[in-house]
Amino acid sequence: MRILVVEDDPALRLGIRRALQAEGWQVDVVEDGEKALTATRVQTYDASVLDLGLPRLDGLSVLSTWRSQGQDLAVLVLTARDELEDRVNGLNLGADDYLGKPFEPQELVARLRALARRRMGQTTPALRLGPLTYTPSSRELLCDGQHVPLSAREAALIELLMASPEKAVTKSRIVASMSNWETEFSPNSVEIYVMRLRRKLAGCGIQIDTVRGVGYRLGLAPTHPEAQSP
Repeated sequence: MRILVVEDDPALRLGIRRALQAEGWQVDVVEDGEKALTATRVQTYDASVLDLGLPRLDGLSVLSTWRSQGQDLAVLVLTARDELEDRVNGLNLGADDYLGKPFEPQELVARLRALARRRMGQTTPALRLGPLTYTPSSRELLCDGQHVPLSAREAALIELLMASPEKAVTKSRIVASMSNWETEFSPNSVEIYVMRLRRKLAGCGIQIDTVRGVGYRLGLAPTHPEAQSP
């Protein structure tokens, strides 16, 4: 999941970024409303943590603009304001949830997970390929019903590959999806995580092929019964 954090307080912004990155999510941060609008013009996000009290352009204006533009990212509004009117305005403009300051990082993470589960309920709840089943909301991978343990990075990679089964996913797309503005995920790191996934999928009837000059393709192994089907 890629998340945009829009918060003008440097210490809080850093704390939120660290908490979300610890979950394996890709996180970009900006400090004002104008930069938030610019960010969503050049990058697609699954969710945003949006403060209402922003410089240059306030959070409600950002939210209103996103929704008028058809931006479908889930929005968790953060604010120190306690008035009911502020909460109602945010929800009426299209916010998905509301969290008042101060808050615990665990609650922020839990609310974002809930938003992800809610959004997944509107689409396919799990990705499947032969004996593999991956559930993005819980980051759980099963092979023939057996749990396959994954690190946060491995989960992000298998999700990308399973979203395009039997098709090549470019290395540049993997790098872009697993990087954020502060930390670059290198092409060499992609190779390391592909190698780790190959080890974990050994004996599962699934293989990750290297498509020379392009990237990687997840597919059924030639010996798998489904791969032999006409």
